[in-house]
Amino acid sequence: MDGALPLSYRSLARIPGLRRVMAAALLGRVGGQMFSVAMVLFALERFHSPTVAGVVVFASILPGIAVSPLAGALLDRIGRAPLIMVDFSIAAIANALVVVLGYAGILNPGLLIAIAALSSLTYPLSGAGIRTLFPLIVPRHLWDRANAVDSVTYVVAAVIGAPLAGTIAGLIGRPEALVATAVVYLVAALSLLGTALPTPTRVAAGSALHDAWQGFAYLLRNQTLRGLAASISILNVASGVLIVGLPILVIDRLHANVAFVGLLWALSALSGGLGAVVAGHYGTHERERGLIVTGMAVTAAALAVLTVAPNMFVAALAVLVYGGAGGPIDIAMFSMRQRRTDPAWYGRAFAVSMSLNYSGSPLGSAAAGPLIGAGLAIALGVATGFSLGAALLARVLLPAPAARDSEPRSPSDDSPAGSN
Repeated sequence: MDGALPLSYRSLARIPGLRRVMAAALLGRVGGQMFSVAMVLFALERFHSPTVAGVVVFASILPGIAVSPLAGALLDRIGRAPLIMVDFSIAAIANALVVVLGYAGILNPGLLIAIAALSSLTYPLSGAGIRTLFPLIVPRHLWDRANAVDSVTYVVAAVIGAPLAGTIAGLIGRPEALVATAVVYLVAALSLLGTALPTPTRVAAGSALHDAWQGFAYLLRNQTLRGLAASISILNVASGVLIVGLPILVIDRLHANVAFVGLLWALSALSGGLGAVVAGHYGTHERERGLIVTGMAVTAAALAVLTVAPNMFVAALAVLVYGGAGGPIDIAMFSMRQRRTDPAWYGRAFAVSMSLNYSGSPLGSAAAGPLIGAGLAIALGVATGFSLGAALLARVLLPAPAARDSEPRSPSDDSPAGSN
């Protein structure tokens, strides 16, 4: 199969089921971007509390990270498409439920936080489920290009989702923005209906909890996944600090309009998408570690420039470089994880790996408040230090290019086999 399709982006359109998967991924990510904006605006309007809004966002992330090993076990047991549709459907119901309870007059902060937390429990089913489908349905020689297109869907979602939710909330109303988010999630679920996608070939033995533990143990034994978890999570601490710090930089230090915050994030997303497409075009095989380390170092340089940025032009240039460095990091990370993971473990290993990688972001955002209280330059300087630390960890912990790709093999129920 690998030699049947030319090495080009156009070949991706000829892979059965891939367009439907990409459409579902795009819609789900647009829904996620809309949710983060619509829910914060709704909480601020209804409860007039930034603290409640922040806790809601945190609650919409942390439980999903905690249960990711179990979600990965279910993906390997049941199959991807049905579980992805379940997550999108639950997300749609959660958004609609908030609106209904709000109109009924019984919604309080505790209930809103609980709904956000419960809906997050199924997020790894779609987050990891979609990611594990690519190496299963895409020929190996097209993995970099598929990963690049997948990365571009994040860019499109960032450029479309947040502004769409903000526009609806401003022109029509905050509850209506949540309703629109529910509709997007529902369409995302329906887009996979009837799609023929791979089902697990592994016969489930033992409990799902046992499988979940094995997924975590597999990551610890796999040098590549372990190195990615350490370095990418540290990099995402810097990202979490920037999420809080960038608006303060723009508004308080540079005295620019709040609209520029959204424009800078859009600029970062667009440059990241371009970087991903270029990396996907030239390929990452045997260059993954170098791309990741270099990208992290460039990210640190961009954050250092932001720390001392005297005007919006310099800030925009730094954000442009920051986003552009992220694209090659993503493609190299995705491809390295695919190549160094036994296919029988895609669901469990990817779910745990993705959650651990992302765990640094909410931690960074939580720490950003006290850091910024000590000084914005201190907060951005700490973020710069975390990016440099991530580059050093990646250089030391990730396997050298000479390391061989993982070969398919049947995992033992008792002893997870890692590829180092």
